[in-house]
Amino acid sequence: MAGQAKKSPETPVASRAKSKGEQTRRALIDATVDLFQRQGFAATGLNQIVAESRQPKGSLYFHFPGGKEELGVAAVRCGAGMVETLLQAAITPAETPRAMLENVAVLFAAELEASDFTKGCPVSTIALEATEETPNLQLACAEAYSGWLAMIERAFVAKGMQPDLATRRARLGLSTLEGALLLARTERSTRALREMIEDLSPLFEG
Repeated sequence: MAGQAKKSPETPVASRAKSKGEQTRRALIDATVDLFQRQGFAATGLNQIVAESRQPKGSLYFHFPGGKEELGVAAVRCGAGMVETLLQAAITPAETPRAMLENVAVLFAAELEASDFTKGCPVSTIALEATEETPNLQLACAEAYSGWLAMIERAFVAKGMQPDLATRRARLGLSTLEGALLLARTERSTRALREMIEDLSPLFEG
Protein backbone atom coordinates (compact mmCIF):
# COMPACT_ATOMS: atom_id res chain seq x y z
CA MET A 1 0.00 0.00 0.00
CA ALA A 2 1.36 3.40 -0.98
CA GLY A 3 2.60 5.54 1.87
CA GLN A 4 2.75 2.62 4.32
CA ALA A 5 6.00 2.52 6.28
CA LYS A 6 8.03 -0.61 6.00
CA LYS A 7 8.64 -2.53 9.20
CA SER A 8 12.30 -2.49 10.10
CA PRO A 9 13.89 -5.92 10.41
CA GLU A 10 14.70 -6.96 13.95
CA THR A 11 18.35 -6.39 14.72
CA PRO A 12 20.52 -9.12 16.28
CA VAL A 13 20.82 -6.99 19.44
CA ALA A 14 17.04 -6.61 19.70
CA SER A 15 16.59 -10.33 19.07
CA ARG A 16 19.07 -11.22 21.82
CA ALA A 17 17.37 -8.82 24.23
CA LYS A 18 13.99 -10.37 23.46
CA SER A 19 15.39 -13.86 23.96
CA LYS A 20 16.98 -12.84 27.27
CA GLY A 21 13.70 -11.33 28.43
CA GLU A 22 11.80 -14.49 27.52
CA GLN A 23 14.33 -16.60 29.41
CA THR A 24 14.01 -14.39 32.48
CA ARG A 25 10.23 -14.52 32.36
CA ARG A 26 10.29 -18.28 31.95
CA ALA A 27 12.71 -18.73 34.84
CA LEU A 28 10.36 -16.74 37.11
CA ILE A 29 7.34 -18.77 36.04
CA ASP A 30 9.12 -22.12 36.42
CA ALA A 31 10.29 -21.22 39.91
CA THR A 32 6.78 -20.10 40.85
CA VAL A 33 5.18 -23.30 39.54
CA ASP A 34 7.66 -25.39 41.53
CA LEU A 35 7.18 -23.44 44.75
CA PHE A 36 3.39 -23.24 44.48
CA GLN A 37 3.21 -26.94 43.73
CA ARG A 38 5.24 -27.82 46.81
CA GLN A 39 3.98 -25.28 49.35
CA GLY A 40 1.01 -23.37 47.95
CA PHE A 41 0.25 -19.76 47.10
CA ALA A 42 0.12 -18.10 50.51
CA ALA A 43 3.29 -19.73 51.84
CA THR A 44 5.35 -18.59 48.86
CA GLY A 45 6.81 -15.10 48.99
CA LEU A 46 8.15 -13.00 46.15
CA ASN A 47 11.62 -12.95 47.68
CA GLN A 48 11.63 -16.73 47.67
CA ILE A 49 10.59 -16.78 44.01
CA VAL A 50 13.37 -14.35 43.14
CA ALA A 51 15.92 -16.47 45.00
CA GLU A 52 14.69 -19.72 43.46
CA SER A 53 14.66 -18.30 39.93
CA ARG A 54 18.04 -16.56 40.38
CA GLN A 55 16.67 -13.47 38.68
CA PRO A 56 16.82 -9.82 39.83
CA LYS A 57 13.79 -8.66 41.79
CA GLY A 58 13.40 -5.77 39.36
CA SER A 59 12.88 -8.30 36.57
CA LEU A 60 9.92 -9.77 38.43
CA TYR A 61 8.11 -6.44 38.54
CA PHE A 62 9.13 -5.65 34.96
CA HIS A 63 7.57 -8.83 33.60
CA PHE A 64 4.76 -9.04 36.15
CA PRO A 65 3.79 -5.49 37.18
CA GLY A 66 0.67 -6.94 38.81
CA GLY A 67 2.88 -8.69 41.36
CA LYS A 68 2.18 -12.05 42.92
CA GLU A 69 -1.30 -12.56 41.49
CA GLU A 70 -0.22 -11.86 37.92
CA LEU A 71 2.74 -14.19 38.34
CA GLY A 72 0.40 -16.74 39.89
CA VAL A 73 -1.89 -16.60 36.85
CA ALA A 74 1.10 -17.29 34.59
CA ALA A 75 2.11 -20.18 36.87
CA VAL A 76 -1.39 -21.67 36.76
CA ARG A 77 -1.42 -21.53 32.98
CA CYS A 78 2.00 -23.15 32.86
CA GLY A 79 0.88 -25.85 35.30
CA ALA A 80 -2.27 -26.43 33.24
CA GLY A 81 -0.07 -27.02 30.22
CA MET A 82 2.02 -29.53 32.17
CA VAL A 83 -1.11 -31.51 33.04
CA GLU A 84 -2.32 -31.34 29.44
CA THR A 85 0.99 -32.86 28.36
CA LEU A 86 0.53 -35.72 30.82
CA LEU A 87 -3.05 -36.24 29.71
CA GLN A 88 -2.00 -36.36 26.08
CA ALA A 89 0.67 -38.90 26.93
CA ALA A 90 -2.07 -41.01 28.54
CA ILE A 91 -4.55 -40.54 25.70
CA THR A 92 -2.32 -41.22 22.71
CA PRO A 93 -1.49 -44.90 23.30
CA ALA A 94 -4.85 -45.79 24.90
CA GLU A 95 -7.34 -47.72 22.80
CA THR A 96 -10.21 -47.41 25.29
CA PRO A 97 -11.41 -44.95 27.96
CA ARG A 98 -10.49 -47.55 30.58
CA ALA A 99 -6.92 -47.74 29.29
CA MET A 100 -6.73 -43.97 29.31
CA LEU A 101 -7.82 -43.83 32.97
CA GLU A 102 -5.21 -46.41 33.89
CA ASN A 103 -2.49 -44.55 31.96
CA VAL A 104 -3.33 -41.26 33.70
CA ALA A 105 -3.10 -42.81 37.16
CA VAL A 106 0.19 -44.53 36.34
CA LEU A 107 1.76 -41.36 34.92
CA PHE A 108 0.73 -39.22 37.89
CA ALA A 109 1.95 -41.89 40.30
CA ALA A 110 5.34 -41.82 38.57
CA GLU A 111 5.46 -38.01 38.85
CA LEU A 112 4.65 -38.16 42.54
CA GLU A 113 7.29 -40.76 43.25
CA ALA A 114 9.88 -38.82 41.23
CA SER A 115 9.25 -35.76 43.41
CA ASP A 116 9.38 -37.82 46.63
CA PHE A 117 5.70 -37.02 47.12
CA THR A 118 6.28 -33.26 47.31
CA LYS A 119 4.41 -32.36 44.11
CA GLY A 120 0.86 -33.20 43.23
CA CYS A 121 -1.38 -31.38 40.78
CA PRO A 122 0.31 -28.06 39.87
CA VAL A 123 -3.03 -26.21 39.92
CA SER A 124 -4.99 -27.71 42.82
CA THR A 125 -2.80 -26.23 45.55
CA ILE A 126 -3.43 -22.78 44.10
CA ALA A 127 -7.13 -23.36 43.40
CA LEU A 128 -7.72 -24.19 47.07
CA GLU A 129 -6.31 -20.81 48.09
CA ALA A 130 -7.72 -18.58 45.35
CA THR A 131 -10.42 -16.27 46.74
CA GLU A 132 -12.52 -13.30 45.70
CA GLU A 133 -9.50 -11.18 46.60
CA THR A 134 -7.58 -12.84 43.77
CA PRO A 135 -10.24 -13.02 41.01
CA ASN A 136 -7.75 -13.41 38.16
CA LEU A 137 -6.21 -16.37 39.92
CA GLN A 138 -9.64 -17.92 40.45
CA LEU A 139 -10.45 -17.49 36.77
CA ALA A 140 -7.15 -19.03 35.66
CA CYS A 141 -7.80 -22.08 37.85
CA ALA A 142 -11.35 -22.43 36.54
CA GLU A 143 -10.07 -22.24 32.97
CA ALA A 144 -7.48 -24.92 33.71
CA TYR A 145 -10.04 -27.38 35.03
CA SER A 146 -12.48 -26.57 32.24
CA GLY A 147 -9.78 -27.21 29.66
CA TRP A 148 -8.82 -30.57 31.18
CA LEU A 149 -12.44 -31.69 31.36
CA ALA A 150 -13.01 -30.78 27.73
CA MET A 151 -9.84 -32.59 26.70
CA ILE A 152 -10.78 -35.76 28.60
CA GLU A 153 -14.35 -35.67 27.34
CA ARG A 154 -13.24 -35.35 23.70
CA ALA A 155 -10.84 -38.25 24.17
CA PHE A 156 -13.53 -40.48 25.69
CA VAL A 157 -15.91 -39.75 22.80
CA ALA A 158 -13.14 -40.39 20.26
CA LYS A 159 -12.50 -43.75 21.91
CA GLY A 160 -16.13 -44.85 21.67
CA MET A 161 -17.92 -43.51 24.74
CA GLN A 162 -21.34 -41.92 24.32
CA PRO A 163 -21.17 -38.07 24.63
CA ASP A 164 -23.52 -37.77 27.63
CA LEU A 165 -21.65 -40.46 29.50
CA ALA A 166 -18.30 -38.99 28.48
CA THR A 167 -19.21 -35.70 30.17
CA ARG A 168 -20.09 -37.44 33.44
CA ARG A 169 -17.12 -39.78 33.38
CA ALA A 170 -14.71 -36.93 32.64
CA ARG A 171 -15.88 -35.14 35.79
CA LEU A 172 -15.81 -38.33 37.84
CA GLY A 173 -12.35 -39.25 36.64
CA LEU A 174 -10.82 -35.83 37.18
CA SER A 175 -12.36 -35.28 40.62
CA THR A 176 -11.29 -38.75 41.76
CA LEU A 177 -7.78 -38.19 40.42
CA GLU A 178 -7.46 -34.90 42.32
CA GLY A 179 -8.57 -36.55 45.54
CA ALA A 180 -6.28 -39.52 45.01
CA LEU A 181 -3.31 -37.20 44.44
CA LEU A 182 -4.03 -35.41 47.70
CA LEU A 183 -4.23 -38.68 49.61
CA ALA A 184 -1.11 -39.97 47.92
CA ARG A 185 0.89 -36.93 48.99
CA THR A 186 -0.44 -37.13 52.54
CA GLU A 187 0.19 -40.87 52.87
CA ARG A 188 3.42 -40.77 50.84
CA SER A 189 2.12 -43.75 48.92
CA THR A 190 0.56 -44.36 45.49
CA ARG A 191 -2.03 -46.65 47.06
CA ALA A 192 -4.90 -44.22 46.42
CA LEU A 193 -4.03 -44.06 42.72
CA ARG A 194 -3.82 -47.85 42.45
CA GLU A 195 -7.21 -48.19 44.15
CA MET A 196 -8.61 -45.55 41.81
CA ILE A 197 -7.74 -47.79 38.86
CA GLU A 198 -9.22 -50.89 40.49
CA ASP A 199 -12.46 -49.25 41.61
CA LEU A 200 -13.22 -46.96 38.67
CA SER A 201 -12.03 -48.99 35.70
CA PRO A 202 -15.31 -50.96 35.33
CA LEU A 203 -17.20 -47.65 34.98
CA PHE A 204 -15.10 -46.59 31.99
CA GLU A 205 -15.91 -49.41 29.65
CA GLY A 206 -17.86 -47.18 27.27
